[in-house]
Amino acid sequence: VGVAKARAFAAREGVRVDYSVSSTDDWPWDAEAMDGVAAIFVQFADPAMRRRLFAGIARTLRPGGTLLLQGYTPRQLEYRTGGPGRLDHLYTADQLRADLGSLEIEQLIEYEADLAEGDGHHGRSALVGVIARKP
Repeated sequence: VGVAKARAFAAREGVRVDYSVSSTDDWPWDAEAMDGVAAIFVQFADPAMRRRLFAGIARTLRPGGTLLLQGYTPRQLEYRTGGPGRLDHLYTADQLRADLGSLEIEQLIEYEADLAEGDGHHGRSALVGVIARKP
């Protein structure tokens, strides 16, 4: 469904996009294949999967490559305006520093903002944003 929506959007905008559908554990994460990775609310992962996911991201980034990450902090459980609803799926600054240890964190900010991303993610939210580079 998501790819169908993306294809329709790309067609309207006149752009070409290559699509792949895979679990994060099945994705090849080829070494030094990407200049950048955006990980936006990928909070479906338990701690073990999250470590594998972040290791794959670090492996696939070329030297100087950038990771942009956006997610929810544990305070999100108080807001109940979206997110996984599981403490072990939420990000803390210390946990991100540990899990992204091979990357150089250029910016890590925790903040609150109002989101309006459909019925499932609407209202005040507790967020974290990261910009990290592969040395």
